[in-house]
This record gives sequence, structure tokens and C-alpha cells, in this order.
Amino acid sequence: MADREPTVINTGGGGNAGWAVAVILALVVIGALLIFTGIIDIGGSQTDVNVNVPAVETPSTEKPATDTPATGTPATGTPATGTTTQQ
Repeated sequence: MADREPTVINTGGGGNAGWAVAVILALVVIGALLIFTGIIDIGGSQTDVNVNVPAVETPSTEKPATDTPATGTPATGTPATGTTTQQ
């Protein structure tokens, strides 16, 4: 039987996918900061909102022709003329 050489398994290296994801994420964050801080103008600051609303009018109310006085006892709590109080 022939002698076999030992099989070498390399587990120390990683792929470059992590670096690619990190670079793409950094570019997205930098782009978002440039847009949201206003350094890159995307044309949204020149909005003209013109709202024309109709005039609001209060409903018409008719006042009575003459004010009629209230009948009954006076509001001061004193008895009306001609009445007696019993104790």
C-alpha cells in the first residue's frame, strides 16, 4: 500500500462576502445622510400649496320682536308684594 500524505483542511480563511456587504451598506448610509441633510437637493423643497376654501357663514337666527319679562317670584329671594310667610 502506498503512503498517503496528510490531508490539509484550511478553515482559517473566510470569503469576501462580508466585506462586500459592509461596503454596500456604508454607501447606502452615506447616500441617505447626504439626501436627508440637504446636501443633495432632490427638488422637494419648492412645493407650493395653495388651498382655496369657501367662506364660512353663520346660520341666520331671528331674534324675537320684543323681550317678554319673566312672570312669577323675583329672583332676589324676597317674597312678592301681598304674600305672607309663616314661621
